[in-house]
Amino acid sequence: MAQAGAGLKWGVERRLEFIEFRLFWEGGVNRADIIDMFDVSVPQASKDLTLYQERAPRNAIYDKSAKRYVASESFTPCFLKPDPDRYLSQLRSVADGIVDRAHAWIGHFPSFGVTPSPARGIRAEVLRSVLSAIRQCKAVEIRYQSLSTSEPRWRWITPHALGFDGFRWHARAFCGADRTFKDFLLSRILETRATKPGEIEASADIDWQDEVTLEIGPHPGLSDAQKKVIALDYGMRDGKVRVKVRKALLYYTLKRLGLDIDPNSRAPQDQQIVLLGPLATRSGGHTNGLTGTVNAWA
Repeated sequence: MAQAGAGLKWGVERRLEFIEFRLFWEGGVNRADIIDMFDVSVPQASKDLTLYQERAPRNAIYDKSAKRYVASESFTPCFLKPDPDRYLSQLRSVADGIVDRAHAWIGHFPSFGVTPSPARGIRAEVLRSVLSAIRQCKAVEIRYQSLSTSEPRWRWITPHALGFDGFRWHARAFCGADRTFKDFLLSRILETRATKPGEIEASADIDWQDEVTLEIGPHPGLSDAQKKVIALDYGMRDGKVRVKVRKALLYYTLKRLGLDIDPNSRAPQDQQIVLLGPLATRSGGHTNGLTGTVNAWA
């Protein structure tokens, strides 16, 4: 794939990737598709299609009746590696309103639905201030509404990273008031004001730096056929899969996978997966046993 795109400018290679995306996922592409997506001229779109045929001569055949190029039976990707996650993530982004349909590479949308997620009220000014503090290694004063207090209060944090728990975005930061690293929900930061030099370096956040390995397998109470399909669902090999996660995100990961409760408390068909052994945390090249979970939030 890299050889097919050798010597091409980024914009040209990007358009050839788009041509291949449409050929693979939708079976065909025409000049209008390229013009609409990249706002190029008719001659440029024709030139792109000609160049694609030169670089991948056995992939596309011109269908005169349909007036478009269709994928040949010998089609082999040359400019991209077809990725189901990339395709499906576009559907989800469109459903969530993150990407406009006109900006997605998908031309013909299948009928689809996505479980809705409540919108998070993150203010652009707040995110900008947090990103600036991370970039400049500074502390920023935030007005934060914690559920442990009835009213919001001002506090200093030194953020060094962002984290996503599957539903919400957090700022991973050192809390000046509690003198520890915690997770601050971006939607609960109501406003920011002053900045100052950061209190501590990101390398001191051990829970963020350390990785935990989860070894997951099908629930032993499932039938052999059910275990096989669960293995396919989770990309398991030999009945197990290893998942690495930052120790600071372990609590969220276990909760999202349904591994934060006793696996025997639910029917095997509902639980589906279990942890196969004790967790292990890796730091500085050394692996140690981990029996508890980690959760620190504001």
